[in-house]
Amino acid sequence: MAKELPGREDLVAWVQGHPDNYYRESTNLTSLLELRAGTQRLVAMHERLDAFGAVVATTIEPAVLTMERHREFPALVAYDAVGRRVDQVEFHPDQRTASKATWDSGLLSCDGRDGGAFEQAALFYLLSHVGEGGVACPAVCTVGLGRALAARASTELRERYLARVRSDGYDGALRGSQFLTEVQGGSDVGANLVSAVADDVVEGAWRISGEKWFCSVADADLFVVTARPVDAPSGTKGLGCFLVPRSVEGSTPNGFRIRQLKDKLGTRCLASGEIDFDGALGWPIGEVDEGFSVAVEELLNTSRWLNAVGSTGLMRRAYLEAASFARHRRAFGRAIGSIPIVREQLAMMKVHEYAALSSTMALTQLIDRMDRGVASESDVAVHRFLVNVNKFQTSLSATDVVHQGIEILGGNGTIESFSALPRLYRDSVVYESWEGTHNVLCAQVQRDCSRLGLLEAVESWLGDELRDVDLDGNDVVRAAFRGELTNFQAAVANGEGGGSRLRRSVARMANVIQAATLLREAQSGSSEKRAVARMFIGAKLGADDGAFDAPVIDSVLGAELG
Repeated sequence: MAKELPGREDLVAWVQGHPDNYYRESTNLTSLLELRAGTQRLVAMHERLDAFGAVVATTIEPAVLTMERHREFPALVAYDAVGRRVDQVEFHPDQRTASKATWDSGLLSCDGRDGGAFEQAALFYLLSHVGEGGVACPAVCTVGLGRALAARASTELRERYLARVRSDGYDGALRGSQFLTEVQGGSDVGANLVSAVADDVVEGAWRISGEKWFCSVADADLFVVTARPVDAPSGTKGLGCFLVPRSVEGSTPNGFRIRQLKDKLGTRCLASGEIDFDGALGWPIGEVDEGFSVAVEELLNTSRWLNAVGSTGLMRRAYLEAASFARHRRAFGRAIGSIPIVREQLAMMKVHEYAALSSTMALTQLIDRMDRGVASESDVAVHRFLVNVNKFQTSLSATDVVHQGIEILGGNGTIESFSALPRLYRDSVVYESWEGTHNVLCAQVQRDCSRLGLLEAVESWLGDELRDVDLDGNDVVRAAFRGELTNFQAAVANGEGGGSRLRRSVARMANVIQAATLLREAQSGSSEKRAVARMFIGAKLGADDGAFDAPVIDSVLGAELG
């Protein structure tokens, strides 16, 4: 047998060196949980995170890889063998494998436990190393549904569904979805035309009719649907938010028809479709006239938080793939990871991922306070600002970081069967549009700041983040924030006339916030953390000519690249 060529031997070594536990590859996650959640909580969740890190690498990733490799994507089965309408979605058996492993991790049952938001974020971060995989979106939608039921639903509705929505296992669990988007409005939810009429037979129930245009998790057990009661005012104020079971009696579709499944760029293992409702039986979550508030505060804000967590997980996996490849791949007589320009590129990938996880865990800390009922009015205001700004920033960064990883792999990076990076890249583009496009998020930030005056609370919070920091970057970040605050206030005051100026200002504010949270970590952190903060500030705030010197890059990369 002919001896393998050296280049192929290097690639074999790269494949064999893939992690078998993603949690053990992320000491940064551990240090952030200790900083934001506290040592006691970290100890309490450590075993579950360690176990799930292995499950993601050795069970969920191979299952997702099989479905993607063979294009085993969801298929619509409109009718059964004898012509009865069933509107079911069929999946490859590995979909159940991945879903069961996800639910069995306890990801959905975290709510209600002390530190539940932190544990949920950490588990979801690990899960997102596989991309969306047909499991991340159902998990997020179900988390949001659980939060809506717990906070707003009637006692009867909670008792009927909440325990199974927050199940700690897959078998017997109920999975949720949320259908807001309609063809005539897209992100303009106030343009919704789906109607709701009070049912004259079933007490407290309504009949939902109309078309929803983008319905991810079309196979869910419980649909959350926005609809407008007859004679309700136009716009968002007239919307109700209704829980619509897939079936009322266990088999027959509850007044809905799946028009078609969508063939998407990414998240291809996830069933997204167009659904028509015709007198579907549903129950309001909260008061009928609170529908838009429920949709935003419990559903969209939950999804935007976890979307950011997911984007960060995509970045971490992309960095691990690229850094490992750079250690093994040789060109021009040496490992490409020793080439300065490649090292800088890898370092910036890592810096952006650390920045994303930093701001997202700061957001998670605010959610934890809100969940425990100890959040101040200022905490709530900062959350309202940060949940949108952070989703905007992290989803943009994810696409860029995965793209950078593909470039490190060269032509190999474009091959679907060679690495996970093409899959992650396609998913990252979808993540950018989920739960509000970038322009929609910026417009939301503008409206919230104009109407609710959030910036004073944001300024106070950022000051708290930097209070105990005595590193060189502190003055730089404070000065940058003062300048951006002035610019941002002007953009907010200009309303829609702010145009692209507003979007640029949101991006710069996000940079300052991430710089501040990174500095807080660096104050008591390792030399790696200090180097990450310095490099980020140099890249985003342009204040340090030495931020890209070789010693700084070496500190960022650390032992991962030698």
